[in-house]
Amino acid sequence: MFKEYLKIKKAQGPLIFLEGIREAKYGEIIEISVGDEKRLGKVVRIEEDFVAAQVFQGTSGMSTKNTSVKFTGKPFEIAISKNILGRAFNGVGKPIDGGGPLFSEKKYNINGRPINPVARKYPRNFIQTGISSIDILLTLIRGQKLPIFSGNGLPHKELAAQIVNQARISSEEEVKFAICFAAIGVTRDDGAYFREKFEESGSIDNVVMFMNYADDPVAERISTPRCALTAAEYLAFEEDMHILVVVTDVTSYCEGLREIASAREEVPSRKGYPGYLYSDLASLYERAGMLKSKKGSITFLPILTMPNDDITHPIPDLTGYITEGQVVLSRELSNNSIVPPVNVLPSLSRLMKDGIGEGFTREDHPDIANQLFSSYSKVQEIRSLAQIIGEEDLSDIDKLYMKFGRYFEDRFINQGFEENRRLEESLDIGWKALSILPKEELDRIDDAVIEKYYRK
Repeated sequence: MFKEYLKIKKAQGPLIFLEGIREAKYGEIIEISVGDEKRLGKVVRIEEDFVAAQVFQGTSGMSTKNTSVKFTGKPFEIAISKNILGRAFNGVGKPIDGGGPLFSEKKYNINGRPINPVARKYPRNFIQTGISSIDILLTLIRGQKLPIFSGNGLPHKELAAQIVNQARISSEEEVKFAICFAAIGVTRDDGAYFREKFEESGSIDNVVMFMNYADDPVAERISTPRCALTAAEYLAFEEDMHILVVVTDVTSYCEGLREIASAREEVPSRKGYPGYLYSDLASLYERAGMLKSKKGSITFLPILTMPNDDITHPIPDLTGYITEGQVVLSRELSNNSIVPPVNVLPSLSRLMKDGIGEGFTREDHPDIANQLFSSYSKVQEIRSLAQIIGEEDLSDIDKLYMKFGRYFEDRFINQGFEENRRLEESLDIGWKALSILPKEELDRIDDAVIEKYYRK
């Protein structure tokens, strides 16, 4: 028997507070009636008979006398079926594309099912993005968590759309591949941009979208990535599909988390974020992976903007601890009209070594990746020296490194947001760049590989 409470104590920000509540459960969904309007909320705090709940549709128009609350005894669940592909939903899983409601025999808890570490399968095989800097130097492995660290004003929006449009499983086996895309706190214009790009490329039928806009209630931001990951879990582990989850922007999610924590009067931690930010992010990131008992996989590509381009900020800092590498975007490269502006030196993919090379990509892939990192790192040292003594006074070999650096940035990293490169094409461009240098400088590549691919 469900009880209905005919008034609330107060409404503050995205929260409502009730007193005299018995047997409430943390995370329980409540139904809120404001006059003739129905809203949903979730219990987020319990102290004896005192309960705080966040309201997904916001608390505007609520008062202590015109609001009634019914406790459902259930967690937050959404309906999911195979028909979600090609559809668009809001941050609480309601259709917003005019396609009508989604009918399903089952409903799924958006808080997910923890993956037992013993049941995890080690990620293998790579996902091709068509972007040379990522495919060759920061290879995205199926089942990996690889975040993209961006900054305000950098083209991460365009990069996200490019990855969604171009990503595919690169293997000979017959596999089903789809993308779950979640946008958190974006403007209406950005939301329209993503949908337009997906429709232009024809990938829209293979994408399920969860859109949370900047003018939506802040409480909805917390559920948006969880809805997307729940859809991914269904498609991967019940429909045996390989799913790439792209979430932008995780910083908006964390800002929403901070706002709700402040409304709950919690003691703040670093930069005002709640002390449980690490475990909360981990509850999202760790839902990605592969299971030994299932054919499908979930690969997670979260995108976040670093406030003031500070990589030590709590959001990128904690994300780096949980995930298996990062792709860092460079403001300097972006200012030089190099797109996508991937700064390869502070970027890495910790799992790429086990998913590239012979049998996965091409036998020269590991060697050329190591050599490009090494040679480009030396370019930075020589550029610093050139600022002191001038480029004309550099040695002949240093001038070749400067030429290599310019070619590497202009032809390898720079490719625009519309170009989709095959892996072999990206590797060949890498060899053209390395062939600017003498063979003696290629100390990270086996001699037999040099003889086969080096271009005089």
